[in-house]
Amino acid sequence: MSKERKLWITFLVVITVSFTVLGYYGFEIYQKAPPRPTNIVTPDGEIIVKGQDILDGQNVWQSMGGQEVGSIWGHGAYTAPDWTADWLHRESLYILNKWSEAENGERYEDLSSEKQAALERRLQEELRNNTYDEASGTITISEIRAEAIENLNEYYKGLFMENPELDELRNFYAIPKNSIKDEDRMRQMSNFFFWASWATVTERPGSEVTYTHNWPPEDLVGNKPTGDLLIWTGFSIILLLFGIGVMVFYHAKMKEEETPELPVEDPLMRQTITPSMLAVKKYLWIVSALILVQVSFGVITAHYGVEGDGFYGLDLAKILPYSISRTWHVQLGILWIATAWLATGLYIAPAVSGRDPKFQKLGVNFLFICLLIIVAGSMAGQWMGVMQKLGLAENFWFGHQGYEYVDLGRFWQIFLLVGLFLWLALMVRPLLPVLRKKTSERNLLLMFLVSSAAIALFYAAGLMWGRQTNLAIAEYWRWWVVHLWVEGFFEVFATVVGAFLFVRLGLLRTKTATLNVLLATVIFLSGGILGTFHHLYFSGTPTAVMALGATFSALEVVPLVLIGIEAYENYKLSKVTKWIQDYKWPIYCLVAVAFWNFLGAGIFGFIINPPIALYYMQGLNTTAVHAHTALFGVYGMLGIGLMMFVLRSMYRKQVWNEKLLKFSFWSINIGLILMVLLSVLPIGLLQTVASVNEGMWYARSAEFMQQPGMDTLRWLRAVGDTIFAIGLVSFVWFVFSLNSKKKLAQETRAKKEEKVLEEVE
Repeated sequence: MSKERKLWITFLVVITVSFTVLGYYGFEIYQKAPPRPTNIVTPDGEIIVKGQDILDGQNVWQSMGGQEVGSIWGHGAYTAPDWTADWLHRESLYILNKWSEAENGERYEDLSSEKQAALERRLQEELRNNTYDEASGTITISEIRAEAIENLNEYYKGLFMENPELDELRNFYAIPKNSIKDEDRMRQMSNFFFWASWATVTERPGSEVTYTHNWPPEDLVGNKPTGDLLIWTGFSIILLLFGIGVMVFYHAKMKEEETPELPVEDPLMRQTITPSMLAVKKYLWIVSALILVQVSFGVITAHYGVEGDGFYGLDLAKILPYSISRTWHVQLGILWIATAWLATGLYIAPAVSGRDPKFQKLGVNFLFICLLIIVAGSMAGQWMGVMQKLGLAENFWFGHQGYEYVDLGRFWQIFLLVGLFLWLALMVRPLLPVLRKKTSERNLLLMFLVSSAAIALFYAAGLMWGRQTNLAIAEYWRWWVVHLWVEGFFEVFATVVGAFLFVRLGLLRTKTATLNVLLATVIFLSGGILGTFHHLYFSGTPTAVMALGATFSALEVVPLVLIGIEAYENYKLSKVTKWIQDYKWPIYCLVAVAFWNFLGAGIFGFIINPPIALYYMQGLNTTAVHAHTALFGVYGMLGIGLMMFVLRSMYRKQVWNEKLLKFSFWSINIGLILMVLLSVLPIGLLQTVASVNEGMWYARSAEFMQQPGMDTLRWLRAVGDTIFAIGLVSFVWFVFSLNSKKKLAQETRAKKEEKVLEEVE
């Protein structure tokens, strides 16, 4: 049996087993999600909260931006608090103070430590006891807890509406006045906050651990790390070390393939450029434009962290609140990166056969129009939703779904899914004739199509939740999109495309590339698919999810420890022959991808992956460190690199502005590392210390985040952000200048030809 066949079988086994396990525990999550009651009642039967109000409250929360305004269960934005941690702490203090004043005549904080400990133990018995009755579907709460709910309803009403006493706090949280404009909606959202907080402190039936595995850390209610957290953290570290050892041994055992005989000139210069390939040029222009828009919203979003209701004195929040600027910043980042990759695929597919199938160019142009409509339409809908101009059902379909990375309304999700399948069809059609010939590239092309199909298929997971689906279940499916789609199969697609380009350039043997791609895919997906669970430790899931997530997320890091070898190999390729110098900067982008894969995805990812680490870090700026360095550092740099490969092929005889590219490349990468090291990482580490010592509520509070030192660290981000933004603007300038230079060259050539004709005459 050939090596290729063995690897294909291994690939299929890994996929089958991994998704079987993922599906089984997905079923468990459905069965064991925190229950949503029909009503919340007092012991005498008085209805305090209607169950439907909790469901509608979830939709109200989504409509105002959801996870883009603070977080729930640690998932979401970082400027405002985590509302579950905030509610839990405020509710606990309210009850403790009421008891203390009634029994001791003084506030809880003024009591002796002995009396405080007695009240805390009583509080834990009060809040941790599970009073959900499955038969009636009701949760019974005490009178004092009902009183606390009413008190907090008033507090959140003042915060999200217009209580002048909370103006300063609103500013710290970047929440505009009247973010919620209707009192009924406001009460519904508060009720949803209570239910989400109830799940964090209520013990599962037959267990001493809450639905969210004792998250958030809160000493007052006995939310402390469990033995499982420590055990599976230790196991994940041991497995990581074992995996690294196996990888190093395997790499040392591998025999290096001989370098193929290098072409004397660029093979792509002889490649036919079809009409549909030329039509891809407009995709690269729109990617460049989206980069500028995304960077602009990133600057605004970061600035809201220091001036919550304005932008250098401008009252911008009235028309562009933080939740919208952050939504657009995150969404446009995914869209321009994805579009760059999709455009590369549309360019490569016809290049293999050298001709377009019928209507290929029409399909490419039609898909481009669809993408523009999706971008503009979803952004407009999100603005309408956050500004509270849509009903709850209309907001779900056309506005803001409130889930980070998949914020766009359901209609736009479906539209995008249809667009991805159209893209897949445009990829398959040109390659079918080549596949039928069974050339040496067949297995590599099959892997190319498999990864392309996965990109289209796995986005469909975003349609698996409904408007009022239990949050624990919605989170399960959301991470299918964010982890499996963005971090999983896009990674496979990138690996295949990179290998294919080197094969086309004659720098890598087809067989070697195929084996490398299959092996890399097997290794990555072995940890990557079940590694999805590391996002779900504290999202209302069973304990087994933690065990699987800790184990397989550690394996995700294993292949990244040898990423330096990949970077070095790519660097060597940039120097093997004279004509390859034309591809210097696209190859350097691949070197940067390897670097950020190691640092951003590997080091910064593993810092927050082990259960005990994430217990204290979930929802802090340490997550933002990983997000920026992995999403842009890996996928953004790869998107830029792929764009440059395509541009090099399109503008074949044009001399590139090397100085501009050098400046752009180093500005982007230096700016990104400075953004992290000067600001986001120090803030995240200081928050972690606060979370360990005081609790999650404090690490995310205005009291902690508005200290002078923290304010300085936020301003320091401007250093890295500015350098980073200048680098991206330089790159966009380079892209658009290519077309103007081409026109100039054509005009010069035409004048020369005209002059020659005049002389002849």
